[in-house]
Amino acid sequence: MQVRPLQDRVLVERLQEETKTAGGIIIPDNNKEKPVQGKVVAVGSGYRNQDGSSRSLEVKSGDKVLFGKYTGTEVKVEGKEFLIMKEEEILGVLQ
Repeated sequence: MQVRPLQDRVLVERLQEETKTAGGIIIPDNNKEKPVQGKVVAVGSGYRNQDGSSRSLEVKSGDKVLFGKYTGTEVKVEGKEFLIMKEEEILGVLQ
């Protein structure tokens, strides 16, 4: 099954955070925070302007993005967890 986001929405797969700090300390599972980086899996068709024209999204499939901790709606598709969010909720693209 595939998911195709509508309009200005983006489907993002969270990237796993490191389990070790830079100093080598292992972070226990109960103290981990939600990852704020992800990979764009699919994008919608774009914005609808008031005059009826459409504008494409700036992000594309495969982009690594930054987003807020509590951004988007969590969905589960075929056992995998994803986030669906509006493009405006994405803070930046990692290069």
